[in-house]
Amino acid sequence: MFWFSISLTIVAVIVTLVFGLNLGVDFKGGSVLELEFSPSAGGGIPEVEAVQKSLSEFKEISIASSGTNGLIIRTVELSEQGHQAILSQLKATFPSSGLVEKRFDSVGPLIGNELKSKSITAIILVLFGVIIYIAIVFRKLSRVLPGWAMGLAAIIALAHDVVIPTGMFALLGHFYGIEVSAVFVAAALTVLGYSVSDTVVVFDRVRENVLKGGVKEGFGAVVHKSIMQTLTRSLNTTFTTLLSLVAIYFFGGESIKYFALAMIMGIFLGAYSSIFVASPLLVWWNKRDQADR
Repeated sequence: MFWFSISLTIVAVIVTLVFGLNLGVDFKGGSVLELEFSPSAGGGIPEVEAVQKSLSEFKEISIASSGTNGLIIRTVELSEQGHQAILSQLKATFPSSGLVEKRFDSVGPLIGNELKSKSITAIILVLFGVIIYIAIVFRKLSRVLPGWAMGLAAIIALAHDVVIPTGMFALLGHFYGIEVSAVFVAAALTVLGYSVSDTVVVFDRVRENVLKGGVKEGFGAVVHKSIMQTLTRSLNTTFTTLLSLVAIYFFGGESIKYFALAMIMGIFLGAYSSIFVASPLLVWWNKRDQADR
């Protein structure tokens, strides 16, 4: 399973490098207009092609369906005048469609670039903080592991939990036009916190068993025993969290749908990596450390 995880991570990295991420308005600048139509108004819901044709005078505009009654319009950064011009054009072309504006976001390219750099900085700071925290908390295990081993194992597991969803979103962006926005960064940071919590629970049980003298039976056996002791807790918390996220994905609004999808992948991988990535790394480093001694 450990080598399977490595292979999957490598594939995700290659996919991301080849296809790249389809960055949304939050990062590259532009405007997003979310509209909803009311069929009860008697005019029906306009087709995407009809809306596209009515807005042909506007530059670099893309239109996609949102749910059963809505549309999402993406374009270059719009002024308030341009925003109102689009609404007026649609209301004039489809007067009986019951048009309602649900959301309008506009981000300049400078703000988008700043958000991109700050997002990367936030993730790096989180990972650095995790290493320091784990090194301090588990310092008593220095007789069986190098001081940095647990922190590095947790970071590798966290990278695994973020890189694979990133690769999936690169695929979704390339084939289905799904964009990566600031919501994805929020999901990534949430997954990092959730995943490291699950990993720390396993590591803490390893520490308890080592301090009780269980290392005499072999460090690998201690890690296996610790995983089995925490397995029910990990599965229960993961399953209940996934239930909520699946409900959000299917029944929530369009604006948080892909936040929920990123969370579903990340939460599942977080529980998986605690068992099949971080823990095997501890055993490997222990064997290597004992061999060097």
